[in-house]
Amino acid sequence: MVLPDDPKYALKKVEEIREMVDNDLGFQQAPLMCYSRTKTLLFISNDKKVIGCLIAEHIQWGYRVIEEKVPEVSSENEKVIFERQKAWCCSTSPEPAICGISRIWVFSMMRRKKIASRMIECLRSNFIYGSYLSKEEIAFSDPTPDGKLFATQYCGTGQFLVYNFLNGQHQTLL
Repeated sequence: MVLPDDPKYALKKVEEIREMVDNDLGFQQAPLMCYSRTKTLLFISNDKKVIGCLIAEHIQWGYRVIEEKVPEVSSENEKVIFERQKAWCCSTSPEPAICGISRIWVFSMMRRKKIASRMIECLRSNFIYGSYLSKEEIAFSDPTPDGKLFATQYCGTGQFLVYNFLNGQHQTLL
């Protein structure tokens, strides 16, 4: 875990990794809301390569995803294709949240090995000293289609919390 008050060389490396992650996720180079409130978890392989990155920040509110009924499909593969292509909506009623996951990324060749889940478990036990966050206290920022599938699987529901890290925490949706 890299914290905002860690040495400059560590923060510089995290910034390089974040730029690479943003490119891979298709994000425009968007600055984080408030560096002083972020925690970055890196998953390092045995050969000392970064194969996972999770960036989290303190938030106050999340918005519940409104789950849409999946049409009858004949295979799990068709269900995944449908989930990746459909748009998603969220409630306009804010719900309390403590931790916002602004980015979660795993190197493409290492996906489906529980690396993202392990990083979130580590985050849940280390985000607030002496406290273990519930899944209900975590929100995901603007998830990609794969991110939405991951969050649904991790949270055990398609109605997980989301937040928008670009527009700030105190914006009210109309």
